[in-house]
Amino acid sequence: MKNITFKATICGMAFLAATGCAKLDEKVYGSRSVDAGGVASAADLNGVYSQLNGQTDQANTYALQEHPTDEMMGPTRGTDWGDFGAWRKLHTHTWTASHGQINDTWDQLNIGVFRATQVITRATTDQIKAEASFLRAYFMFQVVDLYGQQPFRDPDAPNSSIPTVMTRTEATNFMIKDLEFAESKLGTAPNIGVASKAAAQALLAKIYLNKAVYTSATVGGPFTFAKADMDKVIEYANKITTAGYTLEPAGKYFQDFAWDNSEQSHGNIFGIYNIPSRVPGSSKNRWKMGLHYNQTPDGWNGFTTLADFYKSFEASDERRGVAYPGLTDKVGLRAGFAVGQQYGPGGVALKQRGGQPLVFTETVNLNFSTEAQGIRVFKYFPHPNTDGTVPDNSEDNDYVMLRYGDVLLEKAEAIMRGGTDPLGQTALSIVNAVRSPRGASTLSSVDAKVMLAERGRELYYEGWRRNDLIRFEKFNDPVDQRPAATDKTKTLYPIPQRAVDTNPNLKQNPGY
Repeated sequence: MKNITFKATICGMAFLAATGCAKLDEKVYGSRSVDAGGVASAADLNGVYSQLNGQTDQANTYALQEHPTDEMMGPTRGTDWGDFGAWRKLHTHTWTASHGQINDTWDQLNIGVFRATQVITRATTDQIKAEASFLRAYFMFQVVDLYGQQPFRDPDAPNSSIPTVMTRTEATNFMIKDLEFAESKLGTAPNIGVASKAAAQALLAKIYLNKAVYTSATVGGPFTFAKADMDKVIEYANKITTAGYTLEPAGKYFQDFAWDNSEQSHGNIFGIYNIPSRVPGSSKNRWKMGLHYNQTPDGWNGFTTLADFYKSFEASDERRGVAYPGLTDKVGLRAGFAVGQQYGPGGVALKQRGGQPLVFTETVNLNFSTEAQGIRVFKYFPHPNTDGTVPDNSEDNDYVMLRYGDVLLEKAEAIMRGGTDPLGQTALSIVNAVRSPRGASTLSSVDAKVMLAERGRELYYEGWRRNDLIRFEKFNDPVDQRPAATDKTKTLYPIPQRAVDTNPNLKQNPGY
C-alpha cells in the first residue's frame, strides 16, 4: 500500500468552521485530499488509510479512550509529564471544552470522515468505494463514541455551506449502512492493512453491541439491549470464525503484538501494516510511553496502570506478563506488566538516574510521583539484535485495531445480554475458551462483572476500555486517584467550543 506524504490545504472542513480554509501540515499523518471535481484513485484511498496513523499516537484518540479508565493514568513526575495537567484531567474526568486533546481528536477523526466521503463520492470502482466506506465508518464510530454527534459535509457543497449534523442514532444507522455495503463488496484476504469482509463484520459487531448506548435517550444509561441487536453481534462473530480467524495457542498471547505479528498472528483482523522500511503506524509509542530512561530501549517514563487492575489477573495468567524469547533474554524487558526490580541486557539490575534501584512500585501518585513509581505495560515490544542493542527499525509490529479475541468476547457478552447463538455456545463456554490457553483458571459462571473484567484482561491498553466501561455502566465509578464518582455526562466528551461557535447545527453536549 503506497504511502503519500506532502502538505495539503483543505477548505471548508466541517470540523473547523462553516466557511474558510485551514492549512494542515500533513508530514505526520501522510494524508491527502481528493482534488475538487476529480476522480478518486487508489492513491486518494491511501490518503484515507494514512489518516489512521494518528490513532497510534499516545495522545488524542488513544488517550481519550484509555486515560479516563481504571487501567491507565499519566502521573506527573516532578517536572516531567506535567503538560498543563492534560493527563491528570483526563483521568479525573475534569476536562473542559477547551482541552487540547479533545479538540485535536475531533479534528483528526473528522478529517478522516471527510476524506473518506470524498473518495466514496468520486470512486469509480466498488473496491475503492467499499474500502473507503469501511474507513469512514471506522472514523465515524470513534466520533460517535467519543462525542455523540457527527458533522457531515457533502464534498461538492460550496465552502460557504454549513455542515449538517447527525444525531448519535442517525450516525449509528449511517455507519451500519456503510459497513453493510463494505461487507458485500470487500474480499476475504486476511491482510491486516487493507479493509476486508472480516474487518467490516468486526466493526458491525462492535456497533450492534453498543447500539443501546448510542440510541439511548439518557446519556450514560441505563441501557436496554435489544435481542435483535445481540443476535446481529453473534451473527457477525460467527462469520469471522468461519473465515478462519482463531485465538493464539497456549503460551502465544503476545504473538498478536510482537515484531513478527504480520506472519505469526492468527487473530489480527484489521490495523496498520508495518515493515522496517515503512512504519506509518508506529507501535513504538506503546512501549516508549512506559519505559524508564535507563531501560533498553530507553523510553519516556510516562504512563502506568492502576494496581487494582494489575491485581485482577491471576498469577498464572500469561496476559499478566511473561519472559518473551528473543526479548527478555536480550534486553531484560518482559512482555506484559512490569513491576518490581527491572533488568537490562545480561540480567543487570537497573538503577534510577539518582542511583537507587529501578523498582516499579504498585503505588503511584497522579500528581506527585517519583520516576520509578507505577506499574508499566509493554503489550507491544521491540525486536532486539542478538547483541542486545535495539535498532531504530525495531518497530515493525503491525498495529492492531480489530482482533479475534475481542470479537469472541463480544459474542459472549451478546449471549449474556439475551442473544441466541445458532451454534449453541454459551457465554461461559466462550469466556473459558479465551481464558484456558492463557493459563487462567476455569470459571463456573459469568455475569456482567466477570464479563467486564475478562474484557479488561484480554484487551488492556488496546483502546477499548472506556467503551466497555460505559456499556457496563461502570465508567463513572471511583478508582484509585479518582475517589469520587463522576457525573454520567462525562460519558461523552464536549464538542470543541470553536466547533460549536462556527457551526450552529452543533449543540454542546449536556454538562458542558
